[in-house]
Amino acid sequence: MSPLGCKGMVVAFGATLMLSACSNHQTPPPGVGGIPAADQAAEQHGTRIGMLLPLSGRNMRLGQQMANAAHLALPEGHGAELDLRDSDAAEGAAGAARAAIGNGDKIVLGPLTAAQTGEVAPLAQAANIPELAFTSDSTQARPGVWTMGLTPEQQVQRLVEAARGQGKKKFAAFLPDNQFGHVMAQALIKACAASALDSPNVIFHSHDAADIAQSLKTLSDFDARQSQVASATPAEPDAVNPTSDQPAANPPANGDSANAGAQSAANPPQPASAPFPAPPFDALLLADTGLDLANVINGLKANKIDSNQVRILGPALWNAFALKLGALHGAWFAAPDPAARRSYVQHYRARYGSAPSVIADVAYDTAAMAGALSRQENGFASSSLTRADGFAGVDGVFALRPDGNVSRGLAVFEVLPGGGTKIALPAPRRLSQTPS
Repeated sequence: MSPLGCKGMVVAFGATLMLSACSNHQTPPPGVGGIPAADQAAEQHGTRIGMLLPLSGRNMRLGQQMANAAHLALPEGHGAELDLRDSDAAEGAAGAARAAIGNGDKIVLGPLTAAQTGEVAPLAQAANIPELAFTSDSTQARPGVWTMGLTPEQQVQRLVEAARGQGKKKFAAFLPDNQFGHVMAQALIKACAASALDSPNVIFHSHDAADIAQSLKTLSDFDARQSQVASATPAEPDAVNPTSDQPAANPPANGDSANAGAQSAANPPQPASAPFPAPPFDALLLADTGLDLANVINGLKANKIDSNQVRILGPALWNAFALKLGALHGAWFAAPDPAARRSYVQHYRARYGSAPSVIADVAYDTAAMAGALSRQENGFASSSLTRADGFAGVDGVFALRPDGNVSRGLAVFEVLPGGGTKIALPAPRRLSQTPS
């Protein structure tokens, strides 16, 4: 049976994002470019979908982009009704949520931040309405409340799986001593446990360059490795050809013997240097940016943490300045494949005259998904939202899990020697049922 014949397949409106929920079909969820059938486009249920966005205040510009993306996914006259509420108005996110619930909205999309999500979640749960928040803070995830942003857990899970697939088994982390660093650490510990790997060695560092260098020296066991090199290096020769009692195979002619001896004394044979041992890990997770990352890179070089021996792993944040990361060539990070959003960006630019923020992608996908599910009976029930095959969005395939976490199919990017990246591993077209 073709994907178009699958009972669970639904089509979003506007930019014709096709979202699949075919749990019994082996075809991956389709993506951008599906064309809705005429009878599907004619159906109009008028289900209200609440969306809480910062339409005022310092995040107003981002909120407007997200609203634009949602309207692109759910244009007027195609069934579901988008009910936009300002989460940054005087009443706050909680007030916006109360208004949406009072208006009869059947699902709440947003708000943007973790703090606002915490305010809205109890109200949505009390009203038995699902909430799809735009935050990337997975601590807000719980049954009935999903965190739709790109989370550190999703990135680290993908990196560990990819590195393990290439034979890496000993993971470590060198992370900033801040909230992001600690979240990345917990994500690595969880991912290693899920893959039946030993618990990683994790060290946190301050902003001080000397502390970064010393901490990397400790993590990499540099002194012990250097001792191995010293003990394996042969002693310096005391004289020319000291290891043999036999004359050279081809002794110099009479007149050249003095010159040859002088040359040999001036340039004695050098002992072969022993290779520097690898550190006690073969995959290292980093999370720094800016000056701290520059200091970390210097520390990696000084402590002989070689990319030929260790796979460096990093955050999706590196994508923004990958052209400057040539010193970390071979490093990996996980992020959505930008090719997946190309058609959507073209639609957005044609409609609004500029390209959307990547955060607006989340608003598009959640609105498209909600609009599609509104056309199904009990579409907003947990069993419908969390169906195993998930949905194909503009940032790739994603699936909502019963505990409120979201799994995402991310590509793995590799930093090139001159800076920039290539896709080392493409984004998966299907997801396992293991939560990210």
